[in-house]
Amino acid sequence: MIYRIFVEKKDNLQAKKVKEEIKNLLKIEVEDVRKLIRYDVEGMTEEEFNAAIPTVFSEPPVDDIYLEEVEFGEDYKVFAVAYLTGQYDQRADSAAQCVQLLTQKERPLIKCANIYAIKGISEEDLPRVKKHLINPVESEEVGLEKPQSLAHVTVEAEDVKSVEGFIKMTDEQIADYHAKMGLAMSVADLVFVRDYFISEKRDPTETEIKVIDTYWSDHCRHTTFATRIEDIQVRSDNPRINEALQLYRDLFKEMYADRTDKYACLMDIATIAAKKLKKDGLIPNLDESDEINACSINIDVTLDGQPTKYTVMFKNETHNHPTEIEPFGGAATCLGGAIRDPLSGRTYVLQSMRVTGSADPTEPIENTMHGKLPQRVITTTAAAGFSSYGNQIGLATGQVDEVYHPGYKAKRLETGFVVGGAPSDMIYRAKPQAGDVVILLGGETGRDGCGGATGSSKAHDEKSVQTCGAEVQKGNALTERKLQRLFLNKEATRLIKKCNDFGAGGVSVAIGELADGLVIELDKVPKKYEGLSGTELAISESQERMAVVVSSADIDKFVALAAEENLSATPVATVTDDRRMKMYHRGRAIVDISRDFLDTNGVKQVTGAIIEDNKATFFKPLGGQIDFARAMKNTLSQLNVCSKKGLAEMFDASIGAGSVLMPFGGETQRTPTAVMAAKLPTDGFTDTATVSACGYDPYLMEEGCFIGAVYSVLLSAEKAAVAGSPLDTIRLTFQEFFERLRTDPERWGKPAAALLGALDAQLGLGLAAIGGKDSMSGSFERIDVPPTLISFALGIAKASEVVSNTLARPDQRVYRIKLKRDKYNMPDYGFVKDLLRAVCEQIAAGKIDYTAVVESGGAAAEIVKSCFGNSLGFAFNGVRPDFFTRSLGDILLSTSEPEAFACFDAEFMGITRSTPVILMDATLKQLSIDEYVVT
Repeated sequence: MIYRIFVEKKDNLQAKKVKEEIKNLLKIEVEDVRKLIRYDVEGMTEEEFNAAIPTVFSEPPVDDIYLEEVEFGEDYKVFAVAYLTGQYDQRADSAAQCVQLLTQKERPLIKCANIYAIKGISEEDLPRVKKHLINPVESEEVGLEKPQSLAHVTVEAEDVKSVEGFIKMTDEQIADYHAKMGLAMSVADLVFVRDYFISEKRDPTETEIKVIDTYWSDHCRHTTFATRIEDIQVRSDNPRINEALQLYRDLFKEMYADRTDKYACLMDIATIAAKKLKKDGLIPNLDESDEINACSINIDVTLDGQPTKYTVMFKNETHNHPTEIEPFGGAATCLGGAIRDPLSGRTYVLQSMRVTGSADPTEPIENTMHGKLPQRVITTTAAAGFSSYGNQIGLATGQVDEVYHPGYKAKRLETGFVVGGAPSDMIYRAKPQAGDVVILLGGETGRDGCGGATGSSKAHDEKSVQTCGAEVQKGNALTERKLQRLFLNKEATRLIKKCNDFGAGGVSVAIGELADGLVIELDKVPKKYEGLSGTELAISESQERMAVVVSSADIDKFVALAAEENLSATPVATVTDDRRMKMYHRGRAIVDISRDFLDTNGVKQVTGAIIEDNKATFFKPLGGQIDFARAMKNTLSQLNVCSKKGLAEMFDASIGAGSVLMPFGGETQRTPTAVMAAKLPTDGFTDTATVSACGYDPYLMEEGCFIGAVYSVLLSAEKAAVAGSPLDTIRLTFQEFFERLRTDPERWGKPAAALLGALDAQLGLGLAAIGGKDSMSGSFERIDVPPTLISFALGIAKASEVVSNTLARPDQRVYRIKLKRDKYNMPDYGFVKDLLRAVCEQIAAGKIDYTAVVESGGAAAEIVKSCFGNSLGFAFNGVRPDFFTRSLGDILLSTSEPEAFACFDAEFMGITRSTPVILMDATLKQLSIDEYVVT
């Protein structure tokens, strides 16, 4: 029997919010909105159901309850919205688990829906409201009648078929088949696949085609970044670009003198600086292994007075594609994916940073492009998804920022950066041997994750929001939390020889990458429901799961340890020594592919690149007489300068009590902090902390990718250093996000220029990028994202010495040190290194109590924002046009020994005052500081 209950909050704040959205966004006036949650329950007795009403389904003090049906007036239009079949519904899952705890019986079937009842709306306006409330990628309108059964009805999956006649297809027929199947690989790749199966003397199965397409997708194998660049031409008035190109060519000859398999490509330009610095002994703490999970370093930590070896991992993850079409789930799994990388390295993830890119979220909803979600909806819903996941899993979010540029209307930027750490003796690594077993650990799979890798490798068009639904999974933070707990158990982690997180490639990639030879039993893969085909089981993206290799003798022990955390652990594959990946389904081999063929990653694409950067006008100062008040208001009201506090307040930075800095500083918490810092997770006392920062400006990158990337690296390194991290502790990781490059050399020139700029900055500063993530699908029909290279920096500092960018008290004297730049606005790296070393020495000596790095708002705006946190005023030492120059990288500081910076031409900017008033110039014109607080 099915029982039904409706639950409505007495205050119904969510209903009021919906009403406001209908009024303000859709410009539709309605009289009333009611929102209820509907539960349909099967598999309980009436007595058990009645017992669960006040304990599981509702909170009697705050909820109104309606059994079986609820009466609405005739003036109300009523409809129900539920998740698509197969999508994870956390509310229903949590309710079922709670009922099971209550009854101590089998878990019941529960389905949920949101009921909307709207009074005073016309038939003409109702479809607009439904379109606003229902994202077809994740949810659908469902009926109001009670179903006969809640069981998931599936059609028995057909056996996997062979692609008959594939090896006999002509090149033209291959091109037709490619278009018909909508594959992410190129036509040339598919021809290469045909030739491989000709050598195998058989036609491939449908699964093999899909597995290869997934394996070679840009998301999994970075095929765009691995494309051979035969020629790079520079058409620019900045000679530093040619110098950087020559530097790369010289390094290429030095690093690969005896190699014939190496060639110039974006991936090599991105990684060659780290290879050079490693060769020169400048990154001695780099932690290297066959596991490519996250950026990893080994450090010495003083724990309860004793030296202890720790491994620190950090990683940036991007989920631009899924967040664009399903903001809540996409952003949630962005964080989930970022966490899984250092977690699979057996480190505990302690802090996250969220950096996103959006078009103007204040844009009227009627200006939304056809085939797109409104920017406001994406921004707010994605923030809710990321924060929901982080808050549930128990992860402090130390910094939240959103970058605004019209180009992000092409595709949203959704990036998460996380930091993890663990005692080094928690981590055991060994090469898998024949006979070892792969255990699938964590959640179940469904068809909602099919196409995650290939879909995210494609540019979008106006049909994407309707066709990409099956490519976006809902994240299950609670299961990943269990994984975290298990990986805190040294007894379990020391059994793991090798580990890989399940990402967009599903079984085919997550397990396929663990060993050269594998036999995978797809029938053993835990499923959300029956009816999944062998192909779906092979490629479905699988959030909240890990694949671990253990010795066959350790299977029972590992499964038992997982069960203690209520985690499913299922042996699904065996390591072999024949260098082939085989997948069996219903007793038949539906995949049998040579490892050597898979590792080719397809046909090596060849292209050229033309770099057309010119001298940037970005740094040009304001001209003429300065109206300080107007300039300050205009600057602080810019979307890329204002605090975005309302967005950041959705996130919790206090989880775990490890945060050294809160996202907003001062007693009033109104100064946006420039870095995030957290103590390492330990059982005892330590003063060791990680300091993390990012750097990027879309408008500078748009003017010149080369110089834009230089300043991305510079800003991230400077922020981490002036917060207290010595320069030699800082390591970098990059996030690249560019338009679809196609075969256009000018388009290829943009990431090439950016990576040459990053190379120039890395070698100039002596810092290495030891990881990164690229996403090269930022196009929507005729518009493209702005060139994006974000640099994330992580340094090691003493928590007791971390310095913030919040001015703390009256009478703090603030000085500015301008960077030395050439006429092309390129920084003097030697000057920067000397300056940062001097700042760190003064911090260690306790002589500096405030630092800040100037960004696009200019020095004056940076100082005023620094005053907000403690409601201080500031008296500027005169007013000059360069107060509002976007002089990225200039350093602001307050020191008790300003003479230590005389050699850097430190300039006195002014002094803090107890009265919250800005004194603008010698005439003492006043402005209340509260006029500028932007939340």
